[in-house]
Amino acid sequence: MAEDFIGAKAAVFIGDKLLVMLRDDIPTIPHPDVWDFPGGGREGDEAPYETLAREVFEEFGLTITEAQVAWRLRRPSTTFPGHISWFFVVHLPAGSETDIVFGDEGQCWELMSEEAFFAHPKHHPPYRALMDQWHAAQAG
Repeated sequence: MAEDFIGAKAAVFIGDKLLVMLRDDIPTIPHPDVWDFPGGGREGDEAPYETLAREVFEEFGLTITEAQVAWRLRRPSTTFPGHISWFFVVHLPAGSETDIVFGDEGQCWELMSEEAFFAHPKHHPPYRALMDQWHAAQAG
């Protein structure tokens, strides 16, 4: 039986910039009108990486490989308390943005430096702690 988890998100770097999406401004969705990382909910019995890969493809038309995953973390979901989610860090080569085919979710996408993302008033706050954990893992 596959692990029980709700979804997967990732800090997807294209070169040294983060790929982010401004979520739709619909009050019935979690975290409307904020800058968000790629990812979303699990479908069927997907494994965490499979969920992430499908979501990145649906949202941006990009194919990611497991070899491009630099880090992964199983964690309690901040959106759905009592559930587990996965967080990944993915590195794609600079120039991969030319392959983006933006899906039907979200208002727009951008490449932002990590500093610009966290300085933006509409960034999704839980990502700061996750990125700090990743940076600490890289340093140690």
